[in-house]
Amino acid sequence: MTPRAASAEVPFPAWSGWPMVGLLVLWPVGLVTLGVQLGRDAGSPAFVLGCAASLLLLVALCCGFFVVQPNVARALVLFGHYRGTVRGDGFYWTNPFTSRRRVSVRAHNLASEKIKVNDLIGNPIEIAAVLVWRVRDTAQAIFDVEDYLHYVNVQSEAAIRQLASSHPYDEGHADGHLVSLRGHADEVAGELQGMLQGRLDRAGIEVLEARLSHLAYAQEIASAMLQRQQATAIVAARAKIVEGAVGMVEAALSELSKKHIIDLDPEKRAQLVGNLLVVLCGHTAPTPVLNTGTLYT
Repeated sequence: MTPRAASAEVPFPAWSGWPMVGLLVLWPVGLVTLGVQLGRDAGSPAFVLGCAASLLLLVALCCGFFVVQPNVARALVLFGHYRGTVRGDGFYWTNPFTSRRRVSVRAHNLASEKIKVNDLIGNPIEIAAVLVWRVRDTAQAIFDVEDYLHYVNVQSEAAIRQLASSHPYDEGHADGHLVSLRGHADEVAGELQGMLQGRLDRAGIEVLEARLSHLAYAQEIASAMLQRQQATAIVAARAKIVEGAVGMVEAALSELSKKHIIDLDPEKRAQLVGNLLVVLCGHTAPTPVLNTGTLYT
């Protein structure tokens, strides 16, 4: 179940900063001109105090300028109240007392550390993943979690551990499990992305891609599992050889009978079949034996 968002991003119509720049440039000129026209003494305490106050106000207003870079958002908060997010790049001005939190909405890469975890049947394995993500909702990323960068790191590791413990490392190691970590890379990547998206929705994070970058048995069982894989490969290869040899023997007997080259009784047929299988299935080249007798003596 996707957690309900406590916050949601809303767009903020920020003012362009260029008109305010013109206003702040003309302000001191207008103030001096007004003072001269009113006939006030430029050295009087009231006039000096007014200029100082205007200068302080001018400096305060200058603090309201901010710049938004491409693919960078600014979340505005005024006196503890979230006002909205500015996503469009440009030069803006807002209330000087507004805090402006910078949030990058570019795509981020996260390469997780290699972690040791047990697979579905308890074999210790080493696993790591690469995650591509970006901030989808700036308000959720800032206000719903303490530190969204740290949140992504922790939840990614948790999802990788959950994925590894849900599947066997290799095919055939767990009865009834069709998806293995090593043999079904696309299915595993899709499942990992779904797990991560469910965990990161709370922080307003969108998972663009997730894929395993490292998968291996842990060092303490790596040699034993390598022997097991080699044995499985040898058995599969021998089964294929035997299957081919039986087909060749069958074809040979069929051709001999069809062309009436030799009449074979059951004993001769059995000996011929045995010899052909030895030649075709043997590990080494056969050694010919010259038979000077008959098949029966």
